[in-house]
Amino acid sequence: MTTWPKNEVQKIAGTDDLHISPFREDGVTYGTPTWIWSVVVNDTLYVRAYNGQNSRWYQAAMRQKAGRITAAHISKEVTFEPVDGPINDLIDDAYRAKYHRSPYLKPMIGARARSATVKVMPRKTNVNKRRK
Repeated sequence: MTTWPKNEVQKIAGTDDLHISPFREDGVTYGTPTWIWSVVVNDTLYVRAYNGQNSRWYQAAMRQKAGRITAAHISKEVTFEPVDGPINDLIDDAYRAKYHRSPYLKPMIGARARSATVKVMPRKTNVNKRRK
């Protein structure tokens, strides 16, 4: 499993500008970048869909399992995994700490958004190029 380089995950944790682009149905073309909230727990990046599992980006992420994120001047090929269980309590705490001033915090730690929690991990890309 690929993990986040410490410097990248720390930069992403400190910013509020994450855009997520799951692949479209063709598995090659990126979807329209969607701005979403993100948090880091134990050096792992998590995101949630405000509108829960009905969110278009969430549905695409669960179907395609991969795409790209852009945050803190970092663009990264990533994988998406659904999240459930006790880790959600730690993710809630991270949302409370990072977004405590926002009127949107309560819905982001509510059942609808919690049901659409996604673990975002860097994806190894094929960097082998043909040599002539």
